[in-house]
Amino acid sequence: MGLTRRYFGTDGIRGVFGTEPMTPAFAYAAGAALGRWLVRRSSNAAVIVGRDTRASGTLLEQALASGLDQAGTAVDLIGVLPTAAVSVAVLARSASAGVMISASHNPYPDNGIKFFGPDGAKLPDSTEAELELLIDTELSASPPGWTFPLSSSMDAAPWALRLYREALSRSLPDDFSLGGMRIVVDGANGAAWHSAPSVLQSFGAEVATIHCAPNGTNINESCGSQDTVGLRHTVKDRGSRWIGLAVDGDADRAVLIDEDGHPLDGDDILAIVGTARKKAGNLPNDRVVATVMSNAGLAQCLSHVGVALDRAEVGDRYVLERMTATGTVLGGEQSGHILFRDIMPTGDGLLTALQVLHVATTTRQPLKELRKILVKFPQLLVSLKVKRKTPLADLPEVQAAIRETEARLGQGGRVYLRYSGTEPKIRLLLEGPPGADLETLAELVLKPLRDQLCS
Repeated sequence: MGLTRRYFGTDGIRGVFGTEPMTPAFAYAAGAALGRWLVRRSSNAAVIVGRDTRASGTLLEQALASGLDQAGTAVDLIGVLPTAAVSVAVLARSASAGVMISASHNPYPDNGIKFFGPDGAKLPDSTEAELELLIDTELSASPPGWTFPLSSSMDAAPWALRLYREALSRSLPDDFSLGGMRIVVDGANGAAWHSAPSVLQSFGAEVATIHCAPNGTNINESCGSQDTVGLRHTVKDRGSRWIGLAVDGDADRAVLIDEDGHPLDGDDILAIVGTARKKAGNLPNDRVVATVMSNAGLAQCLSHVGVALDRAEVGDRYVLERMTATGTVLGGEQSGHILFRDIMPTGDGLLTALQVLHVATTTRQPLKELRKILVKFPQLLVSLKVKRKTPLADLPEVQAAIRETEARLGQGGRVYLRYSGTEPKIRLLLEGPPGADLETLAELVLKPLRDQLCS
């Protein structure tokens, strides 16, 4: 799982805006730390900075860019665009690093800072550990006034949007078309509010939008990939020829909605694209990487076409590490955060959707038929907000409850428990045979968790 880090979690640095570490002073220190780290390695260091639609993002952007500037680093602000657009711009401009100011799928009060290296990928644990030491040094000094002007625009830099569109187009055949396809886009009032609909329209799709009207405070509010109820109803109300696409706040996740209003999560997507790539001879090493949270049915589905499934710890950084180690190009999480290592160095919800739609147009099958390839085991995922993150090994009552639950589930069942790396939550996954009362069994574990971590 990497080195112990104070500020960095599994996906950058996050917190409630206005409290440490998510303050303008901290953002300035983070920018200065990154800038000084880069300048030591190159006198011509340059950094690409993007953000999502949170109102706090403008203040953090201003402070972080000021820190980079004070450290002698050139800064390019690309405005509001998906996280992947930062990676694309870093590669296209041969920049030294990239930064995305976003708390992804977290609620509006949160914000975050993600760092990317010159390869467009997230920084390794060892580099983040070095940056933490430099951040502490910068925090000990009083920051000067901000040198970058404050901007409240929800728009993107035209050049960065163009590079992002071109990268998506290169991932598809020259004759790819979505002509005749009707798509409802739920932009989560986030980073893809404009780019996702416009790109889909450029490929010929008829597009309708919901939750694509950011106001600075409505990001991820009962919408997006975290809450698809509204999108599912909209798709069903519009008729059987419509499908849906939901992304999260920074648009690195995607959930698709089929013609009947049923969601396709990351496991469905890996099954569909993995199978198609195998049949097309475009899946190196005949291997896909998922996480320990992925449904057992995914392994069975892929094995039927001669594809092995590897499992990594939760977090796209760990999926990517496993993919790199095994020479795998396709991997991802059940949440819909999918990685196409041969196309982009980081996940992108729109890229994911386009890859699935490419399969649909090539096979001439609707999503409701494509999704039948995966038969899922019954699964229940419960998230519980906690006041503390005590090591699970130090909770004997919880360990005893897990053993009892596993025994009741029997062969083929499993219990997986982990703390969120980005929120004050613990997540419980139960998977079992058909007919298992997963909700009742979950309570066996949830009760001691509430007693130990929530009171």
